[in-house]
Parts: sequence; structure tokens; C-alpha cells
Amino acid sequence: MAHLRSRRRTALALPLGIALAASVGFLPGAASAASNESPAPVSAQAAKDAPALAYVVNTRADHKTIQYVKKAIAENGGSVVVAYEKIGVIVAHSSNPDFGKQIRQVRGVQTAGATRTAPLTAAGTTEDGAPTPLSKAAAKSLKAAAAPGDEPLEADQWDLRAIGADKAAKINPGSRKVTVGVIDTGVDDTHPDLAPNFSASQSASCVGGKADTSPGAWRPANKDSYHGTHVAGEIAAARNGVGVAGVAPGVKVSGIKVADPVNELFYPESVVCAFVFAADHGVEITNNSYYVDPWLYNCKDDPDQRAIVDAVNRAQLYAQRKGTLSLASAGNSNHDLDSDAIVDTSSPDDSTPVPRTIDPHECLDVPTQLPGVVTVSATGVKDLKSIYSSYGKGVIDVAAPGGDKFQIPADTPSKNGRILSTMPGGEYGWLQGTSMASPHAAGVAALIKSTHPKAGPAELQRLLKKQADRLSCPESYDPDGDGDVDAICQDGGKNKNGFYGSGLVDALAAVKK
Repeated sequence: MAHLRSRRRTALALPLGIALAASVGFLPGAASAASNESPAPVSAQAAKDAPALAYVVNTRADHKTIQYVKKAIAENGGSVVVAYEKIGVIVAHSSNPDFGKQIRQVRGVQTAGATRTAPLTAAGTTEDGAPTPLSKAAAKSLKAAAAPGDEPLEADQWDLRAIGADKAAKINPGSRKVTVGVIDTGVDDTHPDLAPNFSASQSASCVGGKADTSPGAWRPANKDSYHGTHVAGEIAAARNGVGVAGVAPGVKVSGIKVADPVNELFYPESVVCAFVFAADHGVEITNNSYYVDPWLYNCKDDPDQRAIVDAVNRAQLYAQRKGTLSLASAGNSNHDLDSDAIVDTSSPDDSTPVPRTIDPHECLDVPTQLPGVVTVSATGVKDLKSIYSSYGKGVIDVAAPGGDKFQIPADTPSKNGRILSTMPGGEYGWLQGTSMASPHAAGVAALIKSTHPKAGPAELQRLLKKQADRLSCPESYDPDGDGDVDAICQDGGKNKNGFYGSGLVDALAAVKK
């Protein structure tokens, strides 16, 4: 989760994701405000010795303009990493501390800014807490007790039953013509539950902003980068008599790695690359269980953060135009994304966070709050909002199982309220977070696409909402039972509310309607 949605929204000791603020401090070298004044000249030696930062430079999407801006980038002490001419986004590196100010003054540049506040090194997500591995003894016991026709570990997958995915698989497990791209920390395609459905031709590493399609580039850097593999299993683990089952066990899944191998942050240029790659390689659905680092919320009155919003939005809109539906996790901060103010204490997460108060209507969680992206909140086994899940009237589109340690299933062998799925190295483990909710919704969207192959992104989203099972606001929300109300659910009218949007996704309806 860059910031992975299962993270902090936190997981393990990974850095937190992104924060938006009206005012924020930057390290030297990161442009933090627009200026009408000409920057003071920088000596050649000073520029050479300064740390390099990454930038997104957004221009008109025409070849002549982009060539002109490329030349200007070089003239101002920068180097081009890659140019996405179709959307007018250029990824550049520069050690010139005034590069941002200077390049924003170039004719044809619409927005430009640094994508990090710390120098380049030799990403986040949204899981909430560290994983719990499934022991070999527990796995053996589950296999021995498995019901005929079920996967060996399926008895512990309360989440599949909560949305009718177990029944849906008997009708239509999903089409091989549908691929869900997991934009994440990487996917271990050698896992026996993922190998049968993995699409290598639609996989890559986008770390740094440029796609690398060499064999295995999409795999996680190590076993601790488990997030993407867990997500992939929730979507499309095969029903092959091994381990667990995914929501859509008949569709294909691909891995598009965006997590920096050093700090696990999901930088904007990597996410831009991922959306463009998915669109250009026929990926019908993407899952995004993270927020773009280094800001939990990106405030458009800051030139760097505005450029991040602009660049990522251009990329995801391009994907929409090419037929890709994107789903994203709502976050694990229990924030009301429709409130007047949110205190963000985690941004920037790649250097020293500076507490700030932001307006979530002006400062956006990216890609979650971008237009056309399906925003997913998390529920537990009781169909109640998970205690960590962010929410908000008019922001949440649908809800899906993400797990909650306070909501314990009574009918599973392990009595674990989190989500069991695949882990690197052929292993399995439990996680909870909106990172786990989004892939459940993505799996249902893949089943809808399998049933309605001609449906485009807008129609898929409409059907996903229409088929969802309505959930009402609770009278009082106190999931941990401490006597304090932990969040307030607002009714949004027309069968929508701030906790669940249009309701809990329904896999069985997806294959029957």
C-alpha cells in the first residue's frame, strides 16, 4: 500500500501512505509552492551535488508539445525517464532544486511537481495489521475436514459465503477472456493456487515509471512483500483442489508491480505506468488496494500534489477510455471522507510527516477519489462496517468483505474474522483491511464482465451497484464494545449510505442477472 490499504490503513512496519494538507513542509529540492518570480540561478556544481528527485510533468497530449517540453527538461537540469504521449505525462528526474519552479514556467506545461519529498534511493498499501500465517497443522486439519467439492481450506473462507461466491462458482466461475490486473507489491505467479490463472503477457514491473516485462519482473521483491499475492488469491485463486478459492476462480489475473523494492512505497510515476500498461494490454479490471505515496491526501493548492493528482487521473481516465474498470480501497483510517476536516498525521510518508488538517473534498485520496474509480469499504462477517474502514456519504460506492477481528465467525474451524488467502512461497495467511475488500469487489466485477462481455466500465459499475445487497446504517456503531460510538453512518438516499454505498457486492447475482 505505498500505502497499502491493508496497511495503516497500516501493515507491518511499512511506511504510511499519503497525506493532503493546506500547508506542509518539504525537504530541500521538492517544489512546494508556485512562484511568479524567476528562480535564483543554481551553480553547476550545486546542481550536481544536490540529491535527485522524481517529477511528473503534465502537458498537452501532442507530439510537438511533448518534444518541446523534453528539450526544456534537459535544459533545466533534468532527464526524461519515459514519456506517455497519449496522456501528456512525462516522468523525469532532476537534482536541480529549482527544477519544479522552472519547468512549470515552460510553454505547454500544464502542471508539474515532485512525486516524493526524499531523494531517490538505490511504495503504500491498505491492510490493517500484520499477517497471521496458516500453520501446517491447521492446514492439514482443514483439508481432512473439507466438504466434498470444496477447496481444502474453504471452510475458513466465510467471505466467499457472505457474497455468494461459493454458489456463483457452480454456475459460472468466470471467463478466461476476462483479466483482473493487480496493481500492487507484485504477484507470486508460482503459487499453486495462482499459476493456473496467471497471465504473464499482461504482467510487468512499473517501478520507477517505465514498464519492465522481462520474465518474473512482476514478482514481489521478497516474501515480506506479500500484499499483492494475497490480493490476487482473493480475486482468482483457482478451484483446483489446492488451498483456497477466489471470488472469480475462472478468470485470469495479472500482476503489475508498483511498490518500490526499498521502502515499499507506491510512487505516482509507477502508478501512472501501471494504468497505462493495463489499458494497453487488454486488462478489463484493475484492483488498487493502496494510496499513492507520499501523500495520504493530495491537496490541489500545492503544485506538487496537484501534479500528482493530474498525472494519475490522466492515466486512469485513459484506462477507462480503453475499457478498463478500476476499483480501489477506501482506506483503513476510519476517516469520514465526506467530513469538513480530517487531521492527516502521516504525510509525507517518505520523509518527516507534518501534521495538517485537510478538507477531503479538496484534498484527494488517490486513486480512490478519482472520477470513475469504484471506492470500496470493508465489512466483517456480521455485514457491519469494519472498525478501521474509512467511509463517507457520496464517496463509498459499494462494500465488500475485508475482515474484522471484532466480528468473529461462528461457523468456521479457525474462528478467524480476517481474510484467508495466498501468500508468497506457496503459503497461506490471514489479513484484514480495505485492501482485502477491494479485490472481493473486483472479483464480482469480473464475474459481471464474464456474464456481460460487451459491458464497458460505466455499465459494469452500474450493474455492480444495482446488484449489491442493500445494507442499512446501524442505529449505533460500536464494534469494539467499549461504549463509544466509533463512526456515524449518514443516509445518502436512494438506497445508499456513507458506510456501504449501494450495498454489499453480490457474486451470485453477478452470474445470474
